[in-house]
Amino acid sequence: MTHSTHSTHSKDQLDRGTSLLPGEERRRSQRVIIMVPVTLELVKEGKVVKVAAHTVAVNIHGAMVACQRTLDPDAKVEIVNERTRERAIARVTRAPRHSAEGFLIPLEFLKPFPIFWQITFPPSNWKPTDL
Repeated sequence: MTHSTHSTHSKDQLDRGTSLLPGEERRRSQRVIIMVPVTLELVKEGKVVKVAAHTVAVNIHGAMVACQRTLDPDAKVEIVNERTRERAIARVTRAPRHSAEGFLIPLEFLKPFPIFWQITFPPSNWKPTDL
């Protein structure tokens, strides 16, 4: 039995396993359920296209937004917070899902942006209490 092959195989399994954990366990920062009006700006065929949307949940790394049109995975967008006019570049992290609100689009800022939403996030170890 070769230990190096076994340990490499185990590491690969651990790496794959990490990507399969439920969202809460993978999350890098606390998310807050809040509706903020946003505009998504992207370039299509050389023209800037503006898409009205609103957030469903936000964190310092991005947001889940709902809008009436879908976006391609890995598409780059500029997200505009309509309450503050603050702008940030983000990317679509995976294929949007269709819902009653339209398309749910997961966006990730290119770098963490803790003040973009102008709210205070709970500490990373915060858990809601059972009532």
